[in-house]
Amino acid sequence: MIILKTPKEIERQQGACRIVAEVLSTISEAVRPGATTKELDLLAERLTKEKGAKPAFKGVKASGPYKPFPSVLCTSINDEVIHGIPSDRALKDGDIVSIDFGVLYDGYYGDAAITVPVGRISEKARKLLRITEEALDKAIEKAVVGNRLSDISHAVQQYIESNGFSAVRDFVGHGIGRSLHEEPQVPNYGSAGRGVRLKEGMVLAIEPMINEGVCDVKVLDDGWTAVTADGKLSAHFEHCVAITKNEPIVLTKR
Repeated sequence: MIILKTPKEIERQQGACRIVAEVLSTISEAVRPGATTKELDLLAERLTKEKGAKPAFKGVKASGPYKPFPSVLCTSINDEVIHGIPSDRALKDGDIVSIDFGVLYDGYYGDAAITVPVGRISEKARKLLRITEEALDKAIEKAVVGNRLSDISHAVQQYIESNGFSAVRDFVGHGIGRSLHEEPQVPNYGSAGRGVRLKEGMVLAIEPMINEGVCDVKVLDDGWTAVTADGKLSAHFEHCVAITKNEPIVLTKR
């Protein structure tokens, strides 16, 4: 069931999303060669607590026999697509790191992701980051009343494939509100003009996960970390977007 939010509810959810945006901005500034992803995670946990919010990801149950997610951030480096677990691994010059972060605040969830360059990165990596972020912008443009859900998906696929990249198919975006994951699912591929009609009050977490090479991924033995099947780079950007009668509102933008 798709849960529509009133303008008042969207305003409350924007409070959670604003915290996400502020914390991600601070975390991105702390990314540098030599920093560990565990250090970034501890910083995010402290900032979350200071803002009176609760981490959205820590303790989320895994499917199968795996342990709940242990951290505040998902930190995915280079060929890691999503759900990377922070550790003592130090970032190196030339790496890219996806930072996915969410909170629960005032009864509502916020969720967003950015991919950050570490020091000086290759032109190929820089293009991947740029195209993925631009694909998110193009998807958001389609998040208007009367469009179909797959218009968002198609916008991502068309743009990234025209630039030589591929969209991950095993993981998708989602509705978000009082639960972290609500209906509908929001894929990053598909033909236009399909799926449910977009309505005022929908709030969607739109999140292109884009690979340099093939779209296929595999999950590591920790049960969480997804990596590209061919070992090539992956990038991830995400915003929470409210569909209103006038235009889409990006709730997780500072």
